[in-house]
Amino acid sequence: MNTAAVSAPRASRNRLGLIRRNDGVVLQRGCDYGMPMNKTSIAGVRIPDSKLAQAATELVRDTESDLLFHHSTRVYYFGALAGLRQKLKFDSELLYIGAMFHDMGLTKKYSSATERFEVDSANAARDFLQQHGIDEAAIDVVWDAIALHTTPGIPQHKKPEVALVTAGVEMDVLGLGYLDVPDAHREAVVNAHPRGDHFKEQIIHAFHDGFYHKPETTFGTVNDDVLALLDPKFKRANFCSIILNSAWRE
Repeated sequence: MNTAAVSAPRASRNRLGLIRRNDGVVLQRGCDYGMPMNKTSIAGVRIPDSKLAQAATELVRDTESDLLFHHSTRVYYFGALAGLRQKLKFDSELLYIGAMFHDMGLTKKYSSATERFEVDSANAARDFLQQHGIDEAAIDVVWDAIALHTTPGIPQHKKPEVALVTAGVEMDVLGLGYLDVPDAHREAVVNAHPRGDHFKEQIIHAFHDGFYHKPETTFGTVNDDVLALLDPKFKRANFCSIILNSAWRE
């Protein structure tokens, strides 16, 4: 595994546009067209340059929509930037895998009939890492990072990689910590992996499309807010009602 891959930020590079080749490799204008994105620093952070990271990128790129792929990549950058600001020691490769796989459970290929989408995503990452011979301790960190990314109040007490996946998600989706990221860094990340004009609405719909068929899995999570917004037939399960109507007499 790699420790945080960092290089000094270069403002000239941060403001250049990006080119995507037909084979999915992202290139930066003004650079050698043979240089893949993971050779280039964005806001002082690099995508890990390893066979594992490259395999993860290819799998996620082939599976997810553009919306989810770019969102997941931004999650990595914003999570890594948060780690640097907080002076955390983290494994950039584990953080990258956690970020890239965190929404795989929203896709048809990896969505189960009964599990929360976060668990489906975590299981997909676990299978991927096991296939690549990664040790179980590292796999457990990635699994937790993905499974807990919609559970407020817990990730920050876990391993740095777990906390930083959630930090990246919260920054990109909720705007938490927005002002902690310098404008130049934020712009560099978004220029490389665009949000588009309607990301807020589109990501909510992507969540809905990923788990509307299994509404019972949203109980006790932020995900039931999505169904409550978009599905007029959805009825929230009430925790207190479940207690009061349980089989116990008292």
